[in-house]
Amino acid sequence: MTVETFAQELIDGLGGAAPLATFTSRNPLFDLGQAYAVAQRVHAARVARGERPVGRKIGFTNRAMWDEYGVREPIWGCVYDTTLFRPRGGHASLAIGHLAEPRIEPEIVLHFKAPPPATRDEAAILDCIDWIAHGFEIVHSRFPGWKFQGADTVAAGGLHGVLIVGEQVPVAAIPDCAAKLRSFRIALRRGDKIEAEGTGANVLDSPLLALASLVELLAGLPQFPPVTAGEVVTTGTLTAALLVKPGETWSTKLTGLELPGLTVTFR
Repeated sequence: MTVETFAQELIDGLGGAAPLATFTSRNPLFDLGQAYAVAQRVHAARVARGERPVGRKIGFTNRAMWDEYGVREPIWGCVYDTTLFRPRGGHASLAIGHLAEPRIEPEIVLHFKAPPPATRDEAAILDCIDWIAHGFEIVHSRFPGWKFQGADTVAAGGLHGVLIVGEQVPVAAIPDCAAKLRSFRIALRRGDKIEAEGTGANVLDSPLLALASLVELLAGLPQFPPVTAGEVVTTGTLTAALLVKPGETWSTKLTGLELPGLTVTFR
């Protein structure tokens, strides 16, 4: 099975939730290099049909998930104008019938006013960011039961479905922002019940360091452009990624960071 074959399967299935057998099960030699080649072809097809890339999602920044999904490093995919939503008032209503086995991931979203440098200096990264938001990434897997290898995930665009971005807060309005991004805590609720909790340190020690990992990753993938001004980057799930269903309402509360929580009702 070739890169072109797998890419065409994904292109043919854009907008649908039909299950796929994993690429790694059909080709044991399918690796990350081939996976990014598939992702590049799918991305080109999306752009050709009119979708506009507006940023990136970083996946597998939460090391607690590595054993569960058989990965050992972060990955990334594109966010598009068709998959980015900015609800008013901190409450979103989202249809998810087109997504396969969707899961919710509470994340920190960064918006860049300048291209970030290749550095792990959090202050230098922060200097390139104009606003920060809390968001939900809704990920989905056409590989049944969420059983896959890292290369399958990369080929499928990092499993990106939808990015919901909450209130945008200027970096200047968050004192000691770098320190707070490491230490803040978040609670994720379904209805009135807390289903998961997390902290900024869960994503490669800080959302800013998760971004640093993306810059390093892109440096080794010259076929893709680096992060530039105007892009949003969502930095990975702060808690476990949990299955969601129509009719459910999920919400978050953050402590130790001046960002409001977010609520989404699925339909």
